[in-house]
Amino acid sequence: MFPEILREGIWHTTSIERFEGILAAGGILPEPPIPDMDRWRTAFGPSHYPFVRSIGAVSVFDFSGFDEATYEEKYPLSMWRTFVLCFSKWSESIWIELDRSAIKDSFIDGKAVIERWKQQNELRGNIMPIIEAAHIGRIPISVFRRVYKYNKHDQEFRQIQMPRIQASKGSVAPG
Repeated sequence: MFPEILREGIWHTTSIERFEGILAAGGILPEPPIPDMDRWRTAFGPSHYPFVRSIGAVSVFDFSGFDEATYEEKYPLSMWRTFVLCFSKWSESIWIELDRSAIKDSFIDGKAVIERWKQQNELRGNIMPIIEAAHIGRIPISVFRRVYKYNKHDQEFRQIQMPRIQASKGSVAPG
């Protein structure tokens, strides 16, 4: 059953190690310093990268109105379960909820992402229809609403505290 905690929010999911990099960078980067061999669907080169990455955006999930049975029937090839609840190669994942109103000027909803994908004729680039949205450019820590750690073994979401951000320096201070 799809977790209620993810409904109605805009979320980015990542690993624990990558989350530490996000904190160090002060936000989620569209092109973080992660080798392609450690990234999703990069084996066939840039022309096959996920579409959202190809437009300089960060991939986010928008589960507004999501019904998993209907979605799977309509989009049977979608790889969404590879990421939800926890990326298949990880034992734990971090889920970061973003403040919808704070990102509205850089946010592209899932329907608009698909339209852009079709218009740009990028049909080789991977996409998760409707639920994969995009944020153009860097996502600053200041727009994080909540952060959860999901553990496959416990099958639970646990909220984690964000460290304070020192506004004067833009750096992260211990919580």
